[in-house]
Amino acid sequence: MAIKTEWVTAGQGAQSFPAYVATPSDVPRGGIVVVQEIFGVNSHIRSVADRTAEAGYVAIAPDLFWRVKPHIELGYTPDDIAQGRDFRGKLKDDDTVKDVGLAMAILSNRPAMRGKKMGVMGFCWGGLISYLAACRLKPSAAVVYYGGGIPNYLSEAGKIPCPMMMHFGDLDKSIPVADVEKIREAMKSKTDTKVFLYKGAEHGFHCDQRGSYHPEHAKYAWERTVEFFRKTIG
Repeated sequence: MAIKTEWVTAGQGAQSFPAYVATPSDVPRGGIVVVQEIFGVNSHIRSVADRTAEAGYVAIAPDLFWRVKPHIELGYTPDDIAQGRDFRGKLKDDDTVKDVGLAMAILSNRPAMRGKKMGVMGFCWGGLISYLAACRLKPSAAVVYYGGGIPNYLSEAGKIPCPMMMHFGDLDKSIPVADVEKIREAMKSKTDTKVFLYKGAEHGFHCDQRGSYHPEHAKYAWERTVEFFRKTIG
């Protein structure tokens, strides 16, 4: 499917920030906020937004580092990882979730989105933010890829009103399997939530620019994700 891409401005005045938008050429099925890793809205996150649009959804990837510096784009070298962690450490999760809410508002105000449902999908740090967005912003669906730090917020799990899908790797050194099991336990009463653990997958297994990329698991997780959005968003 052909798509259109552009940068737009979310928010107003001093609280405005850039966001990357990918729009399908056909009538959209709905909208998805794509939440970045600690590397900014880089070429990988833009490619995820593009793939989301190709699947039929208007995708918006807000620049969540704007409070530190807008338009930060990092790669995946050790130096990039250190810099990304530094930027992330300067931000408050509560503020970042509010920025995702502003991105949702941008989508909902688009004429093609009238009457359409909206979801969130995040990777790494963005996985945590997507989880918190599900708790606080009431999207119609949420997808989490290897979101670190979620156990710190499991007290909010009971607030999640929407279906959720979560993807983790059993070799992820930053998210131990024990943490995944804590998440499973917290979600066990939510029959509309699925937690997948991929054998032999490391952190970042979905990103084809990282050494931890696992093509088979990335493909399988993406197919599950698109099917999930078909059922929950449209």
